[in-house]
Amino acid sequence: MEQKWKISFFNHKVESETLALPKGILADLLSIFDLVEEFGPNLGRPHSAPLGDGLFEFRAKGREGIARSIFCTVIDKEVVILHSFIKKSNAIPKKDLELAKKRKKELENG
Repeated sequence: MEQKWKISFFNHKVESETLALPKGILADLLSIFDLVEEFGPNLGRPHSAPLGDGLFEFRAKGREGIARSIFCTVIDKEVVILHSFIKKSNAIPKKDLELAKKRKKELENG
């Protein structure tokens, strides 16, 4: 049987922040995670989109608003969630993108 994709979190703090998203948004994000485990992270819009520099985003929506989970992929079909946040403007805030880039670099450097 073909190996499924696995979703993990950069650290416990990222996992807590992600799972603390408002209920409706979290429900949408978890359904996206289910799709990822089955089909991989390249779902395309409206579920995921590339951000450049090896970073991608999951795009979750709920009655409470919109959230983004920035992720990268690592070997062996693993998606690592680097940062999750509630989106308040059209563009991803620079500080959120920088944090995700820093965490990705930490992952790559072991």
